Amino acid sequence: MIDLHSHILPGIDDGARNTEMSLAMAQQAVDAGISFMMCTPHMHWGTFDNDMNIIEPVFKQLRRDISAAGIPLTLDWAAEVRLNEMVPVWYKTQKIPFLGTFDSKKVLLLELPHSHIPAGADQLIKWLLANGVQPLIPHPERNRDVWERPEKIRWLRNLGCLFQVTAGALTGRFGEVVQDISLSMMDDDLIDLVASDTHDTKRRPNDMKDAFELVCLQGSEALAKRLFIDTPGRIVGLSS
Repeated sequence: MIDLHSHILPGIDDGARNTEMSLAMAQQAVDAGISFMMCTPHMHWGTFDNDMNIIEPVFKQLRRDISAAGIPLTLDWAAEVRLNEMVPVWYKTQKIPFLGTFDSKKVLLLELPHSHIPAGADQLIKWLLANGVQPLIPHPERNRDVWERPEKIRWLRNLGCLFQVTAGALTGRFGEVVQDISLSMMDDDLIDLVASDTHDTKRRPNDMKDAFELVCLQGSEALAKRLFIDTPGRIVGLSS
């Protein structure tokens, strides 16, 4: 499987606290059946002020550490970018790391606040698409506006967004409401890919294996392959 959302880089956001935890997360990912993981630390202005110059050296060191530990996990890096008014500026000054490409557009992991969908989000999404950037919204199933108004998912889709649902949301780790929304999105063919969004090995572990099996059972094996392998692989250039 290919996991395009993780907080495995040590010490720069609310994910892995140190290299020891990062290595444990890497091994857990391999045990879950993952061969490729994208490191996507938060770029959240005023909270986690990461930029490309901070992320890249931490990534390179972790890649060396994982190789030295003999863990068979391929890594690359991007970021989970919180929606804010600086995104167009960051784009114009080439300060946004992208996941890859989708239909000739650069893919941006664009995080909404958990509490709501901000006013003006539609304008930013339209601007990004007009400038060759494909917004991929992580964990929309955990947004409280979506809880109250599930039709917001279709609204975001109609704007042109792709959706990444968290593996643990499908398996029930975040509660019944989130699981129900996730399964409804699956039934309505509104999930583009599933990723772990792993932050550690216990509280927010890698649930990809269990989620893959659930999608096989409640959807189909072909759907699971598309959500966990084919579409993420297409984005990072690992499959056609």
